[in-house]
Amino acid sequence: MKLKILKDRLNESIQHVSKAITNKTAHPILQGIKIEANVEGITLSASDSDISIQSFIAAEENDRTVIELERPGSVVLPARFFSEIIRKLPHDQAEIEVKELFNTVIRSGTVEIQIVGLDPDEFPSLPQIDSNKMVTIPSELLKTLIRQTVFAVSTSETTPILTGVLWQLSDGILKFTGCDRHRLACSQARFETNTDVHPESIVIAGRTLNELAKLLPDQNTLIDICFSDNQVLLKINSILFYTSVLEGTYPDTSRLIPQTFQTELVIDTKMLADSIDRAYLLSKEDKSNIVRLDMKEDRTIEISSASSEIGKVTEQLQTNELNGERLKISFNSKYMLDALKVVDSEQIFLGFNGPTHPIVIKPLHSADHLQLILPYRTIN
Repeated sequence: MKLKILKDRLNESIQHVSKAITNKTAHPILQGIKIEANVEGITLSASDSDISIQSFIAAEENDRTVIELERPGSVVLPARFFSEIIRKLPHDQAEIEVKELFNTVIRSGTVEIQIVGLDPDEFPSLPQIDSNKMVTIPSELLKTLIRQTVFAVSTSETTPILTGVLWQLSDGILKFTGCDRHRLACSQARFETNTDVHPESIVIAGRTLNELAKLLPDQNTLIDICFSDNQVLLKINSILFYTSVLEGTYPDTSRLIPQTFQTELVIDTKMLADSIDRAYLLSKEDKSNIVRLDMKEDRTIEISSASSEIGKVTEQLQTNELNGERLKISFNSKYMLDALKVVDSEQIFLGFNGPTHPIVIKPLHSADHLQLILPYRTIN
């Protein structure tokens, strides 16, 4: 293989596929990036067995020559070293030549670097996924669904299924659910679909979705999502993102969500978030994160927290609405902040059924996004 390529375009693709690289693997081939070159362009691939990412660079883009191919071929190069070298090359163009035994030479101006490459035939093949089971959704919508749910997944491997987000697709509605037994986040959106895709229910790891979100463009690009029994493929412009599906049955969380409330509170989202953030400063010092909400008869609420070593913070907030039984309730301030940060609404609704029952949080006038937090049982 021998070619010349624009450095910036190559570096961009390397950064994309590198999101699938992990240092935890014992297989050296999976610490590398596979490069395949032909007359159409070059394809970069990386995989950690759970995630695989492929990025294609066309030889010509927008009437601009990106790649000058002299000899087609393929090689696997160590990802970390290859990435750093390309990024630091002195000129706009890089020349890559693969010689015998996959020894690779990279040139740019007067710089020449030799890298020991690996046999590309040892690199794992990417999954074959039937594109007949496919839906197309806007990238902005998918990014929002991830942002509003992925933070609630479990970080404990004792229940692997809860380390992922549940995707439920049915009748043009895509719903995401994340839960770690202490909190729950659900978000759904409707989209136009011209394909007859049967209802799907899959679970994708939270770590995978965080990496996917980094690849999703901010502009409203259409993303194709293809489903198979144990794999999902997302087509993002010239990038293919493959991920395996977590095995197991996701618990039925719908029964956790109450439909009626003894107490209903409506308040400014930012004002509540800022107040809890201030209370969080003290609560985290005791490593408890406990913040207390106390409802008053004058339709105000008191947010407070205390640290045995530092002191106490107390703040009065005016509510927009406060109906039903007044109560005092304690909760994890970090969980509440995580919930409030992803609410896209100026006003927020909180529903309560007593100090020991879950707190329901949702944007005012919207049923598409809902969160639930279990309260703390506290003395006094």
